[in-house]
Amino acid sequence: MRPIRLSRRIEPFDSDQFIFELKIDGFRSLAYIENDKCNLVSRNGKIFRNFKDLAQWIGDHLRVENAVVDGEIACVDDFGRSVFNDLLFRRRECVFFAFDLLFLNGEDLRTLPLIERKARLKNLLRRKQSRMLYGDHIAAAGQKLFQKACELDLEGIVAKRKGSQYRATERPSPYWIKTKNSRYSQIEGREELFERT
Repeated sequence: MRPIRLSRRIEPFDSDQFIFELKIDGFRSLAYIENDKCNLVSRNGKIFRNFKDLAQWIGDHLRVENAVVDGEIACVDDFGRSVFNDLLFRRRECVFFAFDLLFLNGEDLRTLPLIERKARLKNLLRRKQSRMLYGDHIAAAGQKLFQKACELDLEGIVAKRKGSQYRATERPSPYWIKTKNSRYSQIEGREELFERT
C-alpha cells in the first residue's frame, strides 16, 4: 500500500468542501500495527529502520488488534513546530503525527469519507498519546490557516476534500493539495543535504 500523493497549488483557497491541516515537515509514513508491533513504512515501501524506538512505542501504546495509519514522522521544538534538521540528525525524540486511519481491527476504512476516517482516528487517539499525535484540521478557512502558517514560519498547509475516499495512485491526488510557504526558513540548504555524490 502506498500513501496518497499530494498535488500542488501555489495559492491557498477557502472551500466548504475541504478541510485544512498544517503541513508537517518530516518523513511521510504509513504505520502498520499488529500484535503489539509496529512497522513505519516510507512512501517508497521501505521500512524506516532508524525509527525503531518510535515504532516500538506505537506498538506498545496503541491498543488495537491491527491498524494502518497514515502520518508523518517528525521532531518538534518546544512550541510544537516541526524541525527537519532535528529529525534528520536525531537531535530530539521523534513523534508520529497521525492524520488518516485506513484500517482498524480488520475493517478497511478507505472507502469511507475522509471526515469519518478522521473522526475514528481522533476517537482512537483521544487518550493522551505522547509520541503519536492526532493531526487536527479546520474547516473551510484555508487562506487564514495558510497566513498563520507563514507567520509562524511553518512549511505550509494541506487541503483535503472532506468527502474523499483513500485512493493512492501513481498520480498526485486532486483531492489532497499542498500549498507551501515560499519563505519557509528551514528549506534553505536542504538541497545540499540530499545531493547525490
